[in-house]
Amino acid sequence: MISKTILKNAHKEGFKEEEIYDTYKIFFGTLVSQPRLKIINLLREGKKSVSDIMNKLKMDQTSVSHNLSRLKKCDFVSVETKGKFRYYKINKETIKPVMEIIDKHMLQHCIHMLREMRGGRR
Repeated sequence: MISKTILKNAHKEGFKEEEIYDTYKIFFGTLVSQPRLKIINLLREGKKSVSDIMNKLKMDQTSVSHNLSRLKKCDFVSVETKGKFRYYKINKETIKPVMEIIDKHMLQHCIHMLREMRGGRR
């Protein structure tokens, strides 16, 4: 069930409940991409330029830019311009804490999947 606060605000702007679920799908779809998750986790260390991201993750410029665009669209990251350089940083208010919660959940409840994939037990 969608929170009453979200429903109230969305309805004020004329959005229907199904449209809110579409937004959830975009949000979680952003997290489904391995390259975007790698970028998010790299930016948890601090702000980085496109070149920094390319070099650290061994990705080409087009891929990095495409994924940063999606992350920026969903406000997972923001950009800071210094001279001719653009630096990307994670949204510390919302996404960084979400990732910390995900890390905690993964460690406590999902690490067994890795063991099972290797033929081990839970």
